[in-house]
Amino acid sequence: MGDKDKLISDVESVKDTAPIAAKVAKLALKANRPWYFGAGFLLFWAMLFVSIVVPLFYRLPTPLTVHDSNQGAFIAERAHKTLAGLASIGTKVVGSQGNEVNTVNFLLNELELIKQQVLTEYYDIEIDVQVASGSYVFWTMINMYQGIQNIVIKLSPKGSTSDTYLLVNSHFDSKPTSPSVGDAGHMVSTILEVLRVISTSKPSFQHPIVFLLNGAEENPLQASHAFISQHKWAQFCKVVINLDAAGSGGREILFQSGPNNPWLLKYYKESALHPFGTTMGEEIFQTGLLPSDTDFGIFNTYGNLVGFDIAQCINGFVYHTKYDDLDVIPQGALQNTGDNLLNLVRALANAPELRDVEAFAEGHAIFFDFLGLFFISYSSTSGEYLNYAVAGAAVILVYISLLRIAAVSNVSAADVQGWGVLLLVVQVVAFVLGLALPIVVAYLLDKYGLSLSYFSSPILVVGLFVCPSLLGLSLPSTIYFTLFRNSKVSFAHYIQLALHGHAVVLAALGAALTAYGLRSAYVVTWTLLFYVIPLAINLLTTIHDRGYAWTTILKLFQIFPFLYNSYLFYTFVVVLTPMMGRFSMSTNPDLIVSALTALGTILSMGFLILLVNMFRRPSIVFVILLAVSALSIYVATSTDIGFPYRPKTNVERVNYLQVRRTFYEYDGTVSRDDSGYAFFFQDRRGPAALEGSNVDLTGLVSLEADCDKYMMCGVPMYDQHWVKSRTTIMWLPREQPIETPTPPTLELLSKTVLSGGTTVRLEFVVAGPNHFSLFIQPYEDVTISNWTFLASYLQNTTTYPPPYHIYFSYGIDSSPLKFFIDFMKPDGDFNVQFCKIGLGGQFIEDVGDAESVRFANSFPSYSAIVQWPASYQRYIF
Repeated sequence: MGDKDKLISDVESVKDTAPIAAKVAKLALKANRPWYFGAGFLLFWAMLFVSIVVPLFYRLPTPLTVHDSNQGAFIAERAHKTLAGLASIGTKVVGSQGNEVNTVNFLLNELELIKQQVLTEYYDIEIDVQVASGSYVFWTMINMYQGIQNIVIKLSPKGSTSDTYLLVNSHFDSKPTSPSVGDAGHMVSTILEVLRVISTSKPSFQHPIVFLLNGAEENPLQASHAFISQHKWAQFCKVVINLDAAGSGGREILFQSGPNNPWLLKYYKESALHPFGTTMGEEIFQTGLLPSDTDFGIFNTYGNLVGFDIAQCINGFVYHTKYDDLDVIPQGALQNTGDNLLNLVRALANAPELRDVEAFAEGHAIFFDFLGLFFISYSSTSGEYLNYAVAGAAVILVYISLLRIAAVSNVSAADVQGWGVLLLVVQVVAFVLGLALPIVVAYLLDKYGLSLSYFSSPILVVGLFVCPSLLGLSLPSTIYFTLFRNSKVSFAHYIQLALHGHAVVLAALGAALTAYGLRSAYVVTWTLLFYVIPLAINLLTTIHDRGYAWTTILKLFQIFPFLYNSYLFYTFVVVLTPMMGRFSMSTNPDLIVSALTALGTILSMGFLILLVNMFRRPSIVFVILLAVSALSIYVATSTDIGFPYRPKTNVERVNYLQVRRTFYEYDGTVSRDDSGYAFFFQDRRGPAALEGSNVDLTGLVSLEADCDKYMMCGVPMYDQHWVKSRTTIMWLPREQPIETPTPPTLELLSKTVLSGGTTVRLEFVVAGPNHFSLFIQPYEDVTISNWTFLASYLQNTTTYPPPYHIYFSYGIDSSPLKFFIDFMKPDGDFNVQFCKIGLGGQFIEDVGDAESVRFANSFPSYSAIVQWPASYQRYIF
């Protein structure tokens, strides 16, 4: 055939194929299902979430009773009876009768009953009450304790030669006003029942088990430091199971493991009957973003222990409030914790790795449960290989798919690749919008003083954050399809190109997160894997080329990442939403919730939402999403449903001190003596949430200006949380002076100029309540060269600049605190002012005078107030 004939043939071929391509496009368009199938498609996934994810998330085992014949099993009824006894004691603040006497005696009586039942032919049991004093640096303060108590039990198998122990820890003390049933009476009761079951069951174990019931965790973390730094059994403890709470009445979550010992997760996987945990939770917690800490960090930092950090996490609304009581703890929750802990303790007490833990330190691990049904874990190294492999496979298969689309559509590969790149750009825009639109909503709500609108109505999260994310994910591709559709490839293939773009975005994200070192990249990898597998299946068959047939395989496989990702991010919303009520006024918590919700929506629905373009008039789906968002915003901003707080269930946390402050000058005269209420509002809305209530806050002002003038703003900061947020503390003056029960005293015992003449030693004695703070501020030309407190603290003025903060508390030993401070001054002139000392006394559990009681009673029922008298005396030396 000549060139002329070939040219004529090609032209005729094009003429013949053009109508065919048009017909294919027309048929593809006709193949689109009716528009209401699009709404039904979204409804299907919503129903899948409601019918599977939510029930499994809240599922609890049937609690066992004393009448059940399960030999060697955890009995929730018995643990619940113990918990009821703890609850009846009430609050258990360090230094109080409730904590130091009543609770200690109650626990010792329970232990005596257990001791009487121990199979003495199999086990030895020792019970020790530790009374300890010490100090260490916590955050930016010296955390000093005196006479705090631990109850320590060692259960050893007869004839054991093992010198490595397993430590199981929780705490029995409480925050003020809280009966501490969830935090952490639940865990203490569980430990006691586990001890009873193990000590009365014949199956033995290799390594002794130390059960630590510590009496000063809320102070913070003092008792765990006392144990690990001073107790006779501490040096033999190698692995710890730490049990705590940030909620009450649900499943407990494993949120820290290791560090550096992935073998531990093998035992959790094999032992936990009701697994619940995620690496992502671990990494979020370790950012320090959350307003909580646990004993686990103390054991690791000061004892080099590895292990598990496990906590109650559901219903955090009652955490640290008076509503953390017995009625919010179902026996099924105790059974859940007990089943897991009993099996885990038995497994680790027989673990050969316990003999030489350091030999098995092989890096971090990735772990997660799937709907509480089973547990997956693997090393972080394996995770890196998997992440890169899945990302690479996704890119390769997408490229093969592009070539396949070009072949079956009779167009050039370059053209298809060009369209693929355009749709990749569109999907980058969609990803950004899917993440950004909910954040914009959160920003605007906060701007108009309406943050936390979902606090008591979590369903609003769907309209406020989920629907905007779905709109951002889907609109760019739909607009592109409407404006730039061409007839050279079928519309089904165009949708494939859009999904391929989303897959490449996830592949790049997963690789980037892996390179950055985030183990949480596993979430992206497993989401992408369930796109790679159906894509491979479709490419290996003719399904890839048969209209929308490929979507059937895709949707079947997408069930798994949808269920997991919606479960995972629902967990974060449930756990973090109550925490948003104690993030302080300085942080917009909606940004955190909206970002996590958006990320969960992208990972759960990123591939699925693009399929709405299969249906006719996808714009109707977008109208539905817009309508839900608009309705939710209206409800959140214009009705009582959007008001965050409810009595008992979703309270506003209001902390304040009844303060009497006195400023003494260098000559001993008083320059200031006034009284007022110092408020530490724990949520974003702050005092605005109390507008319209009976409480009179007239005259409430910020202390930020005082923070520039006075050491520690001139008020008795209770702890490091107050110090950290001191610029947000507010002051309400009061005319009638506040009289504290017994004002603390700071007495100067002696002033001695040391040899050399440039250093003076001041010796003091402080007598005060069971919680007080010292704030020490040397003048600019003065340094502290030595003192009674930690010397290392003075050596790092960059990390711990003055004013220095010494937080002091005592348990059963109320002896006055004696200390000295050496001040060094180059000119040696100590006949002038050279330092300021502030003494802040906290009279916790005292209600105050009659006026203070009336003021407290004026707060609305949705407020959970925590308040007591406090004094602040500022001295100049």
